[in-house]
Amino acid sequence: MYIQTTGAPPDSGRPVIALIHGWAMHGGLFAPLVERLSPHYTLHLIDLPGHGYAREDTSALDPAALAAQLVERIADAYWLGWSLGGQVALRAGLDHPQHVRGLIMIASSPRFVVGEDWPHGVSPDLFRNFGSALERDFRGTLEGFLALEALGSASAQEELRALRQQAFERGEPAERALHEGLTLLDGFDVRGELPRLQVPSLWISGRRDRLVPAGAMPAAAALAPQARSVVIAHAGHAPFLGAPDEVTQIIETFIGETQADAAPA
Repeated sequence: MYIQTTGAPPDSGRPVIALIHGWAMHGGLFAPLVERLSPHYTLHLIDLPGHGYAREDTSALDPAALAAQLVERIADAYWLGWSLGGQVALRAGLDHPQHVRGLIMIASSPRFVVGEDWPHGVSPDLFRNFGSALERDFRGTLEGFLALEALGSASAQEELRALRQQAFERGEPAERALHEGLTLLDGFDVRGELPRLQVPSLWISGRRDRLVPAGAMPAAAALAPQARSVVIAHAGHAPFLGAPDEVTQIIETFIGETQADAAPA
């Protein structure tokens, strides 16, 4: 994996945030948050295996294994996961709570596919169709996914333009990693583990999200202790692009509150 460190110096005593991107993306997509958070936080932007500057890393996209590796390199941090990246962040919080200050889940669900007891998901055909489409038209499928990410946002055209400009600036993701990611999204379900989550969690969703239904994040927060959810009315799947100021304020409030709660009486 590749980790880019920016913002406040690591020895500054400022809070630390590790940011993990979504499917087919890379850490550079967090640029709007980096711009706003870097004066006050140490930021670690992670490229998962097969993505961005870690494109040649052939390690499996195993959330538990990746979380274990990352907490060895980044301890005592808040973990922010967007979409698929939330799987790794959530495993860090569940498996290594002593190294995690809190979780910030952005458009990331404990289960991505709809089920009889989970109406807050997408059709299982969605990820399988993306997998088939990758083999027919790799670049065209990725372009279509970018459009789906921006769809619904009040600033959809601007978001799509930003996604297109930034999505491939670190090169195209490895096709192997994309297929692994789709398999993960199709089968992921950690709802049963959320009641034992020991760290505070914040679940941010966009009400207009066309990939992860907005109701998934409030439903997840209802399952986990020390959890809260925020729905951004005018945002889609990437609210940090369409509403970066609002997302920044929500994150800063969450970190401030958790630090206050953890301070000695």
